[in-house]
Amino acid sequence: MRALFDSPEPRRVSPGEYPMWDRALALLNRDLAVTLPQQEPLQLLGLPPYDASEPENVYVAMANGEWHGNCLYPSSPGSLASALAIVADAAQETVTERLWQAWPLCAEHGLGMHPRDADGQLSWWCAGEQLRRGPAHIRAAVGALDTLGESSRTQS
Repeated sequence: MRALFDSPEPRRVSPGEYPMWDRALALLNRDLAVTLPQQEPLQLLGLPPYDASEPENVYVAMANGEWHGNCLYPSSPGSLASALAIVADAAQETVTERLWQAWPLCAEHGLGMHPRDADGQLSWWCAGEQLRRGPAHIRAAVGALDTLGESSRTQS
């Protein structure tokens, strides 16, 4: 039994425990590999809840186990599309905060992109025009930055 103020120990979530999160994270890891090739894949970490009647807290973490942001609620994704949106936000929060840099960057504008629904597909959106650096645009579907070729690769 844990004392009230003891920090719970995180555990690496095994593949298959949260299939929707796994599928969504695999797509985000494709984008991470293209944009930050020196980084190892993101992973899911589970933390036991303080209240035993609650489900564990699941986070998107760096390969070294560091994370930042809100947890993924195990019962929240109703579809792969909703899981992808939730995991994309969590992955972006973790990468940005743990590495202290915007991620992913638009190769055309050098700006951080954000996940946005584009005709029913979650995509990386760049606000280029809003900052007078060219038109705002959809760069690629989340998980498809690798389909853009060398010109889309960013430097850290």
